[in-house]
Amino acid sequence: MPDHNMPGHDMPGMNMGTNAGTAMPGMAPADSSGMMMTHLRNSFSKSLPMARQGSGTSWHPDSSPMYMQMYQTNGWDVMLMYSVFLRYTRQNFNHDNLRGDANFRANSYVMGMANHLVGQRGLFSIQAMVTADPLTVGGAGYPLLFQTGESWKGEKLHDHQHPHDLLSALAVAYTHAASDNVDLTAYLGYPGEPAIGPPVFMHRPSAANLPSAPLGHHWQDATHIQFGVATLGVRYRNAKLEGSLFTGREPNENRYSFDRPRFDSYSARLSVNPSDNLALQVSAAHLKSPEELEPNDNVDRTSASVLHNANVGRESILSTTAVWGMNRHSGLGEETTYSNSFLLESNLQARSFNLFTRLETLQLNYDELLLPAATDHDAHANRQVSAFTLGASKYLAKTNAGWLDLGLTGTLNTYNTDNTTLLAAYGRNPLSFEVYLRFIAPRMSMHMGHGGMKHGGMKGMKM
Repeated sequence: MPDHNMPGHDMPGMNMGTNAGTAMPGMAPADSSGMMMTHLRNSFSKSLPMARQGSGTSWHPDSSPMYMQMYQTNGWDVMLMYSVFLRYTRQNFNHDNLRGDANFRANSYVMGMANHLVGQRGLFSIQAMVTADPLTVGGAGYPLLFQTGESWKGEKLHDHQHPHDLLSALAVAYTHAASDNVDLTAYLGYPGEPAIGPPVFMHRPSAANLPSAPLGHHWQDATHIQFGVATLGVRYRNAKLEGSLFTGREPNENRYSFDRPRFDSYSARLSVNPSDNLALQVSAAHLKSPEELEPNDNVDRTSASVLHNANVGRESILSTTAVWGMNRHSGLGEETTYSNSFLLESNLQARSFNLFTRLETLQLNYDELLLPAATDHDAHANRQVSAFTLGASKYLAKTNAGWLDLGLTGTLNTYNTDNTTLLAAYGRNPLSFEVYLRFIAPRMSMHMGHGGMKHGGMKGMKM
């Protein structure tokens, strides 16, 4: 799942930073002149550019920027991605006596992917991802006003984003190329990501500079760590249809363990990339008993998304994502309820700075937020909550090992202030901010021709 570069046409003499890293022993990231390799494979197709590869088996636009180290050794293409946010968060700072929290935390991941040709038509790939979140974020997660989902010490988490598991991905895949236009792929993960939703937020170009998860995470892309996933997919040109069987239960509170695989849930996704700059998907899934504290509650999730990249001048790219996700809750002896979430996020990635925003609105209920309600119906009724985030970061250093930037975000939450329960818990117009240092793998250099993206070096051009 590459973390993203610049689309467009050839730009001789353009300087955009550093090449992607130094060689590991026995590996060669560049030729003797320091140029990048000229052919980098997609892990799931010999016929597609690597930049299309999203999290799990999802797709980015072909023009997506990629932040990674790349090596080749003994017929293997090896990719290494990493990101660390050292952050101070203060939530609801204009209402110190109400809900909100403030602390220092660090969320991170390191992900490796490798693929190797098998005969004339086969491609084998493996991917693994680890995070220090269980240690550096903690079991209760990091503060995030109006965030819900999962649990800690037998109680539903609210106003905090849960940490991810130490082992967040361990998956293998095999792709058979029936022709240049047709691929058949089998994917197994423990844990893995089933075919549902867009690429997960932490790997989207549009969210690369945002340190927090979307509030709609559990409506849109929360199934990226499921302990037991089996996916079959068929690609025809720029369209792909996939189906998955997977474990519906989300990871438990022990973030260091391997959860029991169940394969009790299923999903289907159609992905279409009509151009180099555009990736579309629509998907649906049935999740059996996703929440440990509500074992009788099943969720039917529907999702649609658009990912887009655009050149802004000669040295900048604007990456935008729009997502809709809907959850239908049902279960034995329980009322069926529906809730929706909408997200729009954009990230302008320039040579020396980044400007970014996330706008979202979703339907929450008192039960998810652990707020008092007079009746069970009132506890599960939808309440519209919105969040508007703006942020900027400035690069402090760019080296072969990675890029370092200093960032600041501010968030305004809104809701119907006639709702006295929310008003008593959060106050009017809660405001929050975050200050962070981010370290990420360097952005890769790439060819940018009329026929689409070709990864590798361009003489006189650096990223």
